[in-house]
Amino acid sequence: MTISSTESTVRFGLFELDLRTRQLTRNGAKVRLAQQPIQVLCLLLENPGEVVTRDEFRRRLWPSDVFVDFDHGLNKSIQKLRDALRDSASSPRYIETVPRIGYRFIAPLNAAIAVVEPASQPEATQQENRPASPEVANRQRRRFWRAAFAIGACLLLAFGAIAMYRSRQPSEVRYTQITDFTDSAVEPVISPDGRMLAFIRGGRGFLTPDQIYVKMLPNGEARKVTDDSRPKYGPAFSPDGSQIAYTVLDRSGFSTYEVSALGGEPHLLFENAAGLTWLDAQHLLFSLIRPGEGIHLGVVTATVSRGGRREIYFPAHKRGMAHYSIASPDRRWALIVEMNGNGAWAQCRLVGLEGQVSPGLIGPAGACTSAGWSPDGRWMYFTALVEGQSHIWRQRFPEGEPDQITFGPLEESGLAMEPDGRALITSVGAHESAVWIHDGSNERSLSSEGEVISGFSDPAFSPDGSALYYLLRRGEGQSAELWCTVTSSSKSESLFPGVSVSAFDVSPDGKQVVYTTPSLDGSTQLWIAALDRRSAPAKLQVSGAHRPHFGQHGRILFQSAEGDANYLEQVDADGSHRTKVLPYPIVDFQSLSPDRRWLVAVVPNDTEKKLPSVMAISLDGGASHRLCQGYCDPKWSTDGAFLVIAVEDQSDTSPGRSLAIPVGPDESFANFPPSGIAPAAEASEVTGARSIERAPLIPGKNPDHYAWVNTTAHRNLYRVTLP
Repeated sequence: MTISSTESTVRFGLFELDLRTRQLTRNGAKVRLAQQPIQVLCLLLENPGEVVTRDEFRRRLWPSDVFVDFDHGLNKSIQKLRDALRDSASSPRYIETVPRIGYRFIAPLNAAIAVVEPASQPEATQQENRPASPEVANRQRRRFWRAAFAIGACLLLAFGAIAMYRSRQPSEVRYTQITDFTDSAVEPVISPDGRMLAFIRGGRGFLTPDQIYVKMLPNGEARKVTDDSRPKYGPAFSPDGSQIAYTVLDRSGFSTYEVSALGGEPHLLFENAAGLTWLDAQHLLFSLIRPGEGIHLGVVTATVSRGGRREIYFPAHKRGMAHYSIASPDRRWALIVEMNGNGAWAQCRLVGLEGQVSPGLIGPAGACTSAGWSPDGRWMYFTALVEGQSHIWRQRFPEGEPDQITFGPLEESGLAMEPDGRALITSVGAHESAVWIHDGSNERSLSSEGEVISGFSDPAFSPDGSALYYLLRRGEGQSAELWCTVTSSSKSESLFPGVSVSAFDVSPDGKQVVYTTPSLDGSTQLWIAALDRRSAPAKLQVSGAHRPHFGQHGRILFQSAEGDANYLEQVDADGSHRTKVLPYPIVDFQSLSPDRRWLVAVVPNDTEKKLPSVMAISLDGGASHRLCQGYCDPKWSTDGAFLVIAVEDQSDTSPGRSLAIPVGPDESFANFPPSGIAPAAEASEVTGARSIERAPLIPGKNPDHYAWVNTTAHRNLYRVTLP
């Protein structure tokens, strides 16, 4: 429907917008919104169901004589609207993004018609001064009292509804600070008696070399209980609170170690066990890898002696990894925190520990990174990354709707429920990231304001090393755009403003870029564009493409799922002739060498017990080479003369360390040991290698020319009183 001039209010869902006062309400309660987002909403409501282009927003709402950052302003207004409407860009109920074009209001509307006073007539004016007859006066009095009674009843109903609504709404959560570190504290877990708190002191809590600490609640001094530099995650107290189990990733895979809550030397508790927690003193819930399935982590239960093992849930995709499982208080259900087939955090799942239901998605439609239960089992809690921000959500078990309970510019990560259920403990804070460059003896920041995204699509130098390309998110909840910075002048610009990019690669001649954009249904779209922007980007009719790269002869290589596995595929530059590059499945596609003769991919091993290997695979039919003994993410210098491998992870106390290993100019792997580079290897162990005190890094022209993403985090643990 189209809004007409006689309508005073518009209703959609639980919301109502007064078109005269520009006041938005939800179930009668006022929603505070600045003028600009309200104007954006009104423009969307003028033609519901139709696309309002970005040009139309600019023309109607951003005057041409006022200098503003229009793109940032519109994106910010849309985000504020979505926050107010409790909407999601990935699963929209109200505002749908039409990539590169504009936005569309998709919810059904109900308009309330305004009462319009008719124009006064001379005859009516004359009758107005005449005394009414007794019969007319009685009718008027009856109408008055009937109307007054109806209005009173309506007011009582309205006040009752508002009171009931307010009684059901979450009151404002309260924060009480527990730690006060100048760095960070993450991954909290509470002992069963509620007296001790364990956590990781560092900027990240998943697969980190940082250490586990313990403190007595509420005001005890924090004490370090581990001195273990291996990647770790998932601390968990034993039922009596005397021990802390945690997961370690090493060359043999995932293992669970145990250390005293008072500190000391850790000991191996179980091999092939991750995310371990106790169901009771005799039974465990944890994740393991089936023999011969690489890194396919699924959830099982077993006794403390590993007897009576029973499988609970394995992700459908062989690349899927169920890292955490959190049992309900009655031990009949579990919340699963998992990675999908592309190695990204996915929406949480609810599974039955007794096989009573099929696993189903639960919680908000976003990247769920932790979960928990209220002690009575009536509520499920999640920390989830939705539209670029991580906050706490809750949902009534089993079929309630997800409801966000924390907001604001600071983010929450991890959660631990207190035994009485009145509060939880979470890590609260913020992080910043920027691209820095090292050139000889000089180091300086390159990127502009915002968050530089790394992981699935790291920054990359242009072939000649004169420019750096990277994904940048500006502002809360905004999408990542592809940016370019000229290294000599630090001049930066967004190449495709308003376009959300998930991964990219620059062509060997530096003239084109191939990239993927996320779709509303969670899939991706593949695009190719000229970097001089003299022509519009071309969309390739290729579905399910991830991690695209330019290959040989102008083809485009990418990772794609087929069935329960990933494969490396390729297409021509126009999207035609789609074929497999390798006949066997891969785990992850990482990179291509500058001359496009070698690809680096993580591939399954033939032997049952080994983790997948990171391999350099010849595209010319030559022999393959194993690059490292554990997991690594090798990077090529721009001329292909060096391959850089991180051998020590960055931690809260160390910048990490990498080896630059010569492989050029013919990209030969003669210097590599047959079994690959070992963790913590020294430069002296590999002929011609150089050690660089930084990891991970983005190689440039030579070992003295590189960039890195500098991330600074400041997080502390807070007690959050629940509504």
